[in-house]
Amino acid sequence: MNVILSIRPKYAQLILSGAKRYEFRKFIFNNKYVYEVYVYATSPIKRIVGVFNIGNIIRDSPKELWDQLGHLSGMNEAEFFDYFQDIKIGFAIEIKNVEIFDAPLDPKEQIPGFNPPQSFCYLKYSLVPECVAIKGYIESRISSSGLTLHDR
Repeated sequence: MNVILSIRPKYAQLILSGAKRYEFRKFIFNNKYVYEVYVYATSPIKRIVGVFNIGNIIRDSPKELWDQLGHLSGMNEAEFFDYFQDIKIGFAIEIKNVEIFDAPLDPKEQIPGFNPPQSFCYLKYSLVPECVAIKGYIESRISSSGLTLHDR
């Protein structure tokens, strides 16, 4: 199982460059068999720009996450704690084996009813940069209003 994560362009670029080694989240996937993350760079880019494999997922308090991994976060301390404001437990997803897409995918052209996930959405299969059409790859959770996403 794979996911598309919505990530601000600044942080997406840091992931692709290797400067950001952990992606931090307030909530994590319920499915424990997620192996690949497709990086959806949010507005103004609005494209899937790359993919990475998941290493370890660390669950801890924001303070402990910062103390252990802040230097690998791609954020300064103020950004980090603003993101985790009022959160007692957070998650750090280790980023491994980053692949940058030569031609970023526009999911709106490929997936009918695609709406960018606020947090993440599941994929059934791996996407590859050469893929022309990815219809049917999204887990069958499409409603009349689009994808059913995990908006937390």
